[in-house]
Amino acid sequence: MTEHPPQAEDPVPPLSRSVLRPVRRLGAPGPEADSRELIGEEPLLLRIEGSPYAAVMRTPGEEIAHAAGFCLAEGIVEAAEDFAGIGFCADLDPNVVEVRLRPERAARVAAILERRGFLSQTSCGICGKQMLAELLQVLEPLGKGPLPPPGALREAVRALLRSQHFYHRTRGSHAALVGDRDGRGLAFAEDVGRHNAVDKAVGRLLLERRLSRAAVLALSSRVSYELIQKAARARIPAVVALSRPTALAVAIARALDLALVGVEGEGGLVVYSGEERLCG
Repeated sequence: MTEHPPQAEDPVPPLSRSVLRPVRRLGAPGPEADSRELIGEEPLLLRIEGSPYAAVMRTPGEEIAHAAGFCLAEGIVEAAEDFAGIGFCADLDPNVVEVRLRPERAARVAAILERRGFLSQTSCGICGKQMLAELLQVLEPLGKGPLPPPGALREAVRALLRSQHFYHRTRGSHAALVGDRDGRGLAFAEDVGRHNAVDKAVGRLLLERRLSRAAVLALSSRVSYELIQKAARARIPAVVALSRPTALAVAIARALDLALVGVEGEGGLVVYSGEERLCG
């Protein structure tokens, strides 16, 4: 492994984040040659303590931050100090990231590394009630602390929209922005995958040791239970999204004391969870 210190800056691998492809556009008077920019997608293999742990499809870029955010979401680490090393493999393959943990942390999460200790985002085939029960065993409620005001949630959404580049060019990416209590952006990421975008943004702040400043997670995508899981693991108390959440996401947000808000119309907010603190 080519070792990196636990920080967010990683070299951009020689893979395209977007590609131009020829198309035929149909219309009067007939088919015309044209081209479209498409979002890039490549596999990323995450190896932990020398063994493969997960493979995800992602847009190339920010691999080190992506791996760090993924490890936090899975419960493998709690802080940047839990990493002994994180970087690309010895062959500098941009599709393989190697993670080494400090010995005491590796011993503590041995069951997780064997896929027994935590309900991963890749889990399937279990009912909503069982999922909720298992998640609540491994995720701590955030408590009834103060939330960012509605104006900050709107500002986080505006910052998200201002930061999007690949979506306007490819119409194929998701975006995540982590903001402070005023809604100002601390970290932003775009990716072909909803989960990847969150992991990259959260992972950057984790490695930069700034995650404690995070107060709101703004999303361009539908909010499913996995994204609530990631926000809870990062101790981010509020999630605001351009699309509606799933019913299970709302149930988990309520159980974890996490505010969940949707955007409708021009700046209109719909509160699904946390209304007593946002609307009181």
